[in-house]
Amino acid sequence: MTFEQFGLTEALARAVRESGYTVPTPIQAQAIPVVLAGGDLLAAAQTGTGKTAAFTLPILQRLQGTEAPRRANGRVLPRVLVLTPTRELAAQVADSARRYGTHTAIRAMAMFGGVGMQPQLDALTRGVDIVVATPGRLLDHLGRRSLDLSAIEILVLDEADRMLDMGFIHDMKKIFAVLPKARQTLLFSATFSDAIRALTDKLLTNPQRIDVAPRNATAATVSHTMHPVPQSRKRDLLVQLINDERWMQALVFTRTKHGANRLVTQLEASGIQTLAIHGNKSQNARTKALGDFKTGKLQVLVATDIAARGIDISELPVVVNYELPNVPEDYVHRIGRTGRAGSTGRAVSLVCGEEMGYLRDIERLIGRGIERVLIPGFETPARAEPGAPAPTRRHAQPGHARGNQANHASHGKHASHLAAPAAAPHRRKRGGRGGGGGGRAVR
Repeated sequence: MTFEQFGLTEALARAVRESGYTVPTPIQAQAIPVVLAGGDLLAAAQTGTGKTAAFTLPILQRLQGTEAPRRANGRVLPRVLVLTPTRELAAQVADSARRYGTHTAIRAMAMFGGVGMQPQLDALTRGVDIVVATPGRLLDHLGRRSLDLSAIEILVLDEADRMLDMGFIHDMKKIFAVLPKARQTLLFSATFSDAIRALTDKLLTNPQRIDVAPRNATAATVSHTMHPVPQSRKRDLLVQLINDERWMQALVFTRTKHGANRLVTQLEASGIQTLAIHGNKSQNARTKALGDFKTGKLQVLVATDIAARGIDISELPVVVNYELPNVPEDYVHRIGRTGRAGSTGRAVSLVCGEEMGYLRDIERLIGRGIERVLIPGFETPARAEPGAPAPTRRHAQPGHARGNQANHASHGKHASHLAAPAAAPHRRKRGGRGGGGGGRAVR
């Protein structure tokens, strides 16, 4: 199948061609016809599958065929509302809508907190067709009466499971209450939990259900490695890996915001250009850090799980779990940042003795063992787990770069988004999420 078979207008087809895409991913091949037909949709879509284009392209197509509603003063009213759990994801979706709609008159805006209200108020005054928003800032605009949702024709809930995990259900209910009852609703979620099914029953009417990837699947193009190391030596090992492997673009995950800040200071002291993104950073700081990382000006980006939502970088070579997540599904989401759109990637985990239980949970979840590689000088006395594969001892070779050399140049390419107690034995339970990649995905 090619994108031409969807009957897209020349304006949209041209934008797709300019992005370099010809073959739709599985989620796009199945979802686009459903959205074009006007039906409700319930889709299981993990990160890296191209789901953003799966709804933005057909939505743009439908908007082109109808006249925009206006207030008495002539101002255009939004016809599409996309709700996302994080600011970064809202920005990414709005960017995609603008990119694919670049040859049309359709206007899209991102609406989220952490930045001033005035630019958003100005955009609404000029008139927009598509609003991509986080729930909190959207409610702020509704309270100010600066946003009119009476003409919404299509509602999209992107990463709905994450919004429920983050406690947005009450905000979402307030928003649903002011939307027109007659509308098309599209719900995308990495999992179909009981809470998602309950939400679906209330919001969707005879939805078409699409499930393009098994839950918690990892991309076949990603290699997995763990290095046993004492907690006190993790920073030194990370510095050695960055230098020896010549990582020019590495996304590093910590469990806490404090840990992220501390690691940035340590890496900067070692001469490695590093910044962090997390909930305590201003939106301007997060946007700048992410922009510098995407363009290759920044070698290492340290992130917590929530702040990383919406990070979509072409051919990101490596993701490092500086600390393993205590919720195993978050491992799948983290490594979904690499190996996207059919490119190869690496997932490297630095694991101390206290985290071996987390490692077992992750291996059980993804249905495979993770290769253990000992780095000389960083051995940890952590006991071997029953049934675990014997660790491979790697000989240090200064200046040697392992794998994905072709990806090292990718930092200049075009790029399109929970803090937890540190190493505690207790594990929280919550609905899972998944990540994966497939095909030459359009984002």
